[in-house]
Amino acid sequence: MNRARAIALGLPEATEADHHGIASFRVRGKIFATVPDDRHLRIMLDENGIRSVTAEFPSVCHEYYWGEKLACVVVAIEAASTGLLRELLEDAYRRKAPVSLARQINIAEHEH
Repeated sequence: MNRARAIALGLPEATEADHHGIASFRVRGKIFATVPDDRHLRIMLDENGIRSVTAEFPSVCHEYYWGEKLACVVVAIEAASTGLLRELLEDAYRRKAPVSLARQINIAEHEH
């Protein structure tokens, strides 16, 4: 969990806050991931992203529905590579962050 927390909180202006008794990672108040337990992350991707990552990594990721809506991807933290965690958290962050903040990730990637 420490690995995932470090990645999430390393994103520009990302914070951790309670969400109905579980931890959530947010950018300017918008949730991009939640922590239902110490072994899993729920990462808020779009439907195509969820379907793609669950097809590519079926032993690590699975779909999560909220009612009838495909809400997020659940990731088994220990089974996921650091690169996969970073990619998914950054994708979810970009969906919720203002464009000016999301651009900072792209700039940082090109500096490495």
